[in-house]
Parts: sequence; C-alpha cells; structure tokens
Amino acid sequence: MDQALSAAHARYRALSLWHATVGDLTPRSGLDGDTDADVAIVGGGLTGLWTAWYLLERDPGLRIVVLEKEIAGFGASGRNGGWLSALFPRSTASLERAHGRDAALAMRRAMIGSIAEVADVSAAMGVDADLVRAGTVAYARSTVQERAARAEIAEAAHYGVDEISWRGPGEAGAAGALGASFDRNCASLHPAKLVRGLAEVLEGRGVRILEGTAVTGISPGRVETERGVVTADRIVQATEGYTAAFPTTHRRILPLYSLMIATEPLSAGFWDATGLARGQTFTDYRHLLIYGQRTADDRFAFGGRGARYHWGSAIRPGYDRVPRVFEHLRRTLAELFPGARDAAITHRWGGPLGVPRDWHASVDYDPATRIGRAGGFVGDGLSTTNLAGRTLADLLTSSDTELTRLPWVGHRSRDWEPEPLRFLGANAGMLAMAAADVEERVTRRGSVIAKAMGPLVGH
Repeated sequence: MDQALSAAHARYRALSLWHATVGDLTPRSGLDGDTDADVAIVGGGLTGLWTAWYLLERDPGLRIVVLEKEIAGFGASGRNGGWLSALFPRSTASLERAHGRDAALAMRRAMIGSIAEVADVSAAMGVDADLVRAGTVAYARSTVQERAARAEIAEAAHYGVDEISWRGPGEAGAAGALGASFDRNCASLHPAKLVRGLAEVLEGRGVRILEGTAVTGISPGRVETERGVVTADRIVQATEGYTAAFPTTHRRILPLYSLMIATEPLSAGFWDATGLARGQTFTDYRHLLIYGQRTADDRFAFGGRGARYHWGSAIRPGYDRVPRVFEHLRRTLAELFPGARDAAITHRWGGPLGVPRDWHASVDYDPATRIGRAGGFVGDGLSTTNLAGRTLADLLTSSDTELTRLPWVGHRSRDWEPEPLRFLGANAGMLAMAAADVEERVTRRGSVIAKAMGPLVGH
C-alpha cells in the first residue's frame, strides 16, 4: 500500500467505531475519463447499493456504475446507530391523515417486512453484519413518559400491525425506570459490515464502484464528475444528507447532525444487571432523541441529537465531533446505567442525516428525465434504504407492484426555507425539544411545547 492510500485508509478507519472494526478501507479506484452505463447511481451508501442489488435481480445484464466521493459506506450508512427497525419518520396516525388508513397500514407492513428482507438477503449473500433481532426497549423514566409509552402501545393495538407491549419496572433495567415498552420489530447490526459487505458482493457481480469520484452535476442522461462524465440511460441520486451539496437539490434535504459514543467492552455481570440482551436496542421517551445498542462485542454504542444545524446546510468534517454533545451523551448514558459511569469512552463520532421539510421520507422516479431519487430518512435509514432500493428497482424497470403503490412513492416535500429562516427554524426546533424535556420534568405533565412541535416532526 503506497503512502497516500495508507493515509486514506487511516482517515476512514477513524470515522467511527464501525469503521474501526470492519475490514479493509483502502479506497477503490476512481473514474478515469468518460464512460457510459445503463444505470448510474450517485452515492455509495445503502440506498444506492441496495438499488444496484435489486436492479441486478431484475436484469442481471445491466451495466451499473456507482459513483462515490469518498468510500462506500462513508456517510450515514456506515456511521449510524445500527438499528434495523420498522421506524418511519412519519407516525402511522400522520400517514393515515395524509394518505388514508389502507395506505398507512401498507407502509407499516412494508417497513416491518424490510427487517426480515435485510436479514434474509444479507445471509444469502454471505455478509455477516452481526445482525441480531432482539427488539427495542423504550424506558419510561417518569409518569409523563409512562403515559407516552402506554399511548404508543394503545396506538399500535389500534392499528393492529406493530407489536409493542409493556414491561414492568422489574423488567426495565435502566435506573429510575417505571417500566418500558418493548417493540419486537427491531434488529441491531454493525452498519459498516453491512454496507461494505454489500459493496464487495456487488463488485463480484460486475457493478463498477468508483470511489474518490466527486459528482458535480446531475442532468438527464448525464452525470458530471471531477474525473469525467458518465452517460447513462437512467440515473439514481442516493445522497441523503449530502443532497444539500448539489445546487439543484440544495433546499430539498436539510443535513442535521447526530453524534455517538462507544464504551469499552463491559463485563457479563454488568450486562446481566441491565437486562439488555446482546444486540438489543434501547431508547426512552424524552423529546430530544437518544438511541443505543448493546453491540456484538458487549459495548454500548450510544447516540443522540443535540448538535446544531450549520448555516447554509454546510457539511464539514469538524462538525462530526462536538465535545459538548459527547459529554451530554456520556452523562446521559451514566444516568441510565450508573454501572457504566466509569467505563472508558473509546470512540466518538457523528455525521449528517437527511431531514425533509415535512419529515416524510420519499422515493421517486421521473420517466421523462429518467432520474430517480430516494431519501429523507431522518435517521431511520437502515431498513428504509432497503425498501427504497427495491422500490427504485421496480420504478426504473417500469414494474407496477405493491411497492410502487406505497404512499411514499412520488411524495414531494416542499423545500426548506432560504437562509436565515432555515438556520433559525432548524435550531429553534432543536432547542424546543430540549425545552420540552425540561418542561415535563418541572410540570410532570405532557409538554405543551412538544405538542405544538408535533406536526412539524412527523407526529
């Protein structure tokens, strides 16, 4: 390995716990001059790679090129919390109001089915991503949170699709928990192992994955890069939070940072006391979101919101690390599990996720321009990207299926406001969620602030 490749490998290895514990990260070769393809996919994350996989399942002869500025799995696909969940950014009730009950339930069933789809296909490919279907525990640590948990359980029972149940305080495990809800429709995994493994399998099937190739423009039949032009019959833009970097889609998606920490591996005795099984994911009912999992090697991987939105939808490496947020995460983890208070924090990382104006993820293909897009997953992308890939493959091959009739197909969120309104609104929303948590602790009643914010964040 020459010095430049060695330095690049080391830089990517430092991106996250997941990148530090996956195989070789040496960049693949980039585009070397103009070329052509049947399908050009912009973005080497899970949306783009799953799209390539399912296109080949429908037509093995397709010539597919994937263009990636960094390496496959560089972005949210390789840095997330490892939740393979049925979560969709918009609630079932919100989907029902927007699209009707049948469409909302079809969306829920498709999301739940995506968990098994990822598990089955990755196993068939021989990709071991440490996938464990152990469900999600959501702790209720106050009477207000208990009411929220029981309301969620009642809503799930009303629709009859999701399977969420109540666990009493003796089963909850977190400090101060009055109980917890348990959602069986979630698995955990090692995201970098999934995305990197999928990339390797696709290469073996003839897909050209061109790394270190920055795309500068997308137009019908043409993808312009710093290293040449790709001419293609069909194009897919799968850039999630990085969609804001393209002038034509700058205000379509807002890049919002989510940060994470990981502890050293913890003892079997500690884990027995928590009640968390290996691979189980967890959260609670606060408004400023937290999320975690017990990893395959017995660490906590724990993250949350709290990092601010940056002016002009800027995305920079320095934004991945915010000491104030990392310290907040460390304290919060210790509050939940006091036995981990002295555990060493071995990894700190972050990255941008993609937020549409109405928090409604979407997938779309325009037969006139022959350009497809998917995104706006708001951090719920591990399973949603798979559903997007299957749906895009159907759309690009003119197939009329149950997937192409789902309510997120063709949905178009309105653009985010121009600056300074975007900056003010996004950061005010973040502060409002933190204030809602304080309000509930003080008043011991459901937050008025959170109720006002609900329609803006998909509830």
